[in-house]
Amino acid sequence: MSPSAPDRAPRLAVVGVPANRRVGLFQDAVRAAGLPAARTVSWLEVLRGEACFVPGETVRIDSPGEDAEVDRLLRGVDDPTRVEGSARWYARFTSAVREVARAATAAGAVLLDDPEDIAVMFDKRLCHGVLDAAGVPVPESPTSGPGVAPVRGWADVRRLMTDHRMPRVFVKPAHGSSASGVMALETAGAGRIRAATSVERDEEGRLFNSLRVRRCTTEREVAALVDTLAPDGLHIERWLPKASQRGRAADLRVVVVAGRATHAVVRTSRSPMTNLHLGGARGDLDQVRAAVEAAGGSWRAALAVCERAAACFPDTLCVGVDLLPTAGWRRFAVGEVNAFGDLLPRLTGLPGSGAEGLDTYGAQIAAVLAASSQEDRAGGDRRRPGPASNDRARNDRAIDAL
Repeated sequence: MSPSAPDRAPRLAVVGVPANRRVGLFQDAVRAAGLPAARTVSWLEVLRGEACFVPGETVRIDSPGEDAEVDRLLRGVDDPTRVEGSARWYARFTSAVREVARAATAAGAVLLDDPEDIAVMFDKRLCHGVLDAAGVPVPESPTSGPGVAPVRGWADVRRLMTDHRMPRVFVKPAHGSSASGVMALETAGAGRIRAATSVERDEEGRLFNSLRVRRCTTEREVAALVDTLAPDGLHIERWLPKASQRGRAADLRVVVVAGRATHAVVRTSRSPMTNLHLGGARGDLDQVRAAVEAAGGSWRAALAVCERAAACFPDTLCVGVDLLPTAGWRRFAVGEVNAFGDLLPRLTGLPGSGAEGLDTYGAQIAAVLAASSQEDRAGGDRRRPGPASNDRARNDRAIDAL
């Protein structure tokens, strides 16, 4: 997967926040491959109806995050730390992504990210259902799949936990990211409730993201949080007992580029949420490999689970898969698939992945160049990089059922 320029180097464009580090890292990879800088189309241009594309461009869609004005236009609130408004954000964001696709296609450009794939990945209920239908191991959930009733509040959460015999669950906003609004919840009989979350509630009942994980120990407090989050949509899944590394809960983010697992990072934490911005720390990948093999498992099989998950989104070049190792390191499940899960600075490719020495953005550029070389050999047939599959119809059905 090493980047080598084809006879006709692709002209690249990136839809993103111009000053954001994601765009900067992508541009670094473009330059390192000897290509002209990618043309940047800002999310503000997209949301104002001013975006345009050039015939023959290869267009990457990147995150609209970390821009207060973009967030205000999408979410409808002035404080980017607010949790509420995720359903409005989802509706406006997916509409904007579809408009990018329409404009790019009309101009004769090629997208590296499919709008319907993105729509599924940004709805945890849909994503879980698509993965489950494809046979990808996922935590049990009573809120995914066709015909499932929405969660209206705390009473529904308690009922589903009881009906499905789930004393320990994760309650997640359907359209959240970066653990926004996530709650690790457990019951212990006799009305005993406790939860870990990074959400804080002010005196007016508004919810805010915090950079610290705190404990809630009363049902009244937990119910108030859930009831406030529920109108935006909630996803519930069984809380699997995670494997540990050095006494800390551990999981992995695995990046899959063009159908192949290329990068992996271990995330560890003393709380149920391993997100690095919430105090999680990078773990030791070599120790994970050794633990998997010592338990009689297969590291290659674990990566294959991630590749199977990515195959559910066949028209998107790169995804980040959250891989959950169960206690003992022998079995794995997929927690989520992230459309913008490639922000792992300074991480180079896995041995044998074809991306050795490349970061996640360099691996994507290499895949684009490889596809361009194939196009040259095929006489100019424009196509997305990566494998194709019939999972496109499954994603379309999932969205229609929402």
